Amino acid sequence: MQTRRILIVDDDTSLRTALFRALDRKGFQVITAASKQEALQLGQSERPADLVLCDLRLPDGDGIDFLTEFRKHSPQSLFIVLTGFGTIEAAVRATKCGAEHFITKPFELDEVTNLVEKTLAHKDLEQENVNLRSALHKKYRFDNIIGQSEGVARVLELIERVSQSDSTVLVTGESGTGKELVAKAIHYNSERANKPFVPINCGAIPGELLESELFGHVKGAFTGAVNNRVGRFDLANGGTLFFDEIGDMSPHLQVKLLRVLQEKKFEPVGSTKTHASDVRVIAATNVNLEQAVSDGRFREDLFYRLNVIPIHIPPLRERKSDIPLLFHYFMEIFNQGKKLKLMGLAPAALEYLLNYSWPGNIRELENLVERLAILKNGGIVDVADLPKKYRGVEAAAAESKSLSLEIPTDGLDFNSAVDSFENSLIVRALEKTGWNRNQAAALLKLNRTTLVEKIKKKGLRQPEA
Repeated sequence: MQTRRILIVDDDTSLRTALFRALDRKGFQVITAASKQEALQLGQSERPADLVLCDLRLPDGDGIDFLTEFRKHSPQSLFIVLTGFGTIEAAVRATKCGAEHFITKPFELDEVTNLVEKTLAHKDLEQENVNLRSALHKKYRFDNIIGQSEGVARVLELIERVSQSDSTVLVTGESGTGKELVAKAIHYNSERANKPFVPINCGAIPGELLESELFGHVKGAFTGAVNNRVGRFDLANGGTLFFDEIGDMSPHLQVKLLRVLQEKKFEPVGSTKTHASDVRVIAATNVNLEQAVSDGRFREDLFYRLNVIPIHIPPLRERKSDIPLLFHYFMEIFNQGKKLKLMGLAPAALEYLLNYSWPGNIRELENLVERLAILKNGGIVDVADLPKKYRGVEAAAAESKSLSLEIPTDGLDFNSAVDSFENSLIVRALEKTGWNRNQAAALLKLNRTTLVEKIKKKGLRQPEA
């Protein structure tokens, strides 16, 4: 980082010298001026001061007037006003004109140098936040949702129209289709863009903890509540709260969420104090909520509250014309981030990818491109570079393992064998669907809750990529 430049403007020679030495020892580039005119000339140089220490009374003018004139040529400069005549009126004037701080003489040199460092550090933090917000806006622009298919065009049109409203949105689609990306695109292109985007995964947090996560709790509300806790609704105030996997929310919490959406207020767990809720809600699910309503697993009134503006993201198998675009998009990301030189996809390899069913959708394609970028390192991806499961029915069949079981002559443990066989069936169904529990349950003709319980009980986990 370039050395920070400090301008000291004061007609007191001894004070200028003392401040010069103290700030110079701290590693700043320090310049000084004894008058308003001299300081204004310095301010018009090619490199203006990062921060100005200015006396309130100068021999040729008022320090506040100088601040206003200096800012015309150097609007990014920060100001700390020094004065031996400290009054509330002078402090108010200085602050209104843009001064960061107001110090009354006499003062300790350490007090001034510490204040200079804190003021510059705070400005750096503000600029970093501006840069991060700018990066988020750029990352979640509409044109960063890649695709040319009719389905993607419809989604983009809806995002653009919905962003300018505060209506509740329900984003539906299979796992890996990019539901959170759509939610962020809505948020960062809305009037709430400079406020928080707070996600919460309803399926990843146990039901008994989810209420506290959403609404917060007060100390002593339940066993283990040793401190007050701020909930996601408070954290997202003024911004957007994104409920991922809303279909997994318990009936008890569905009632509470419905009340917040209706009344725009809530109480933390264990508290009687009501908090106002200025939050836009976007929900997402990979389950059929209308079917869940029919089955009695989801409240009908909450469904209609959430489903004000529905956005459905088609699975990748229904938008295969987007696969080449997505492949090259991810390829460029990994090439730049990992300094790799993958150059593209051979026509024969593309043909195999177009014929694949993509149970894991865009997330699966992204993982494949990252794997190819790292293992191949450079050049054109050909058929031989693709993992076997992407090379068609014959390769998948050759790779599959038989579920047949031989009974040894000395016998076997029936319960252990059945348990092992069940584990194998569940794992194969999960692998076939990219570890999508809903699709795996459908393949095995099980209720999703039954399958989830079996996975938990058996301790089955998706292997690391």
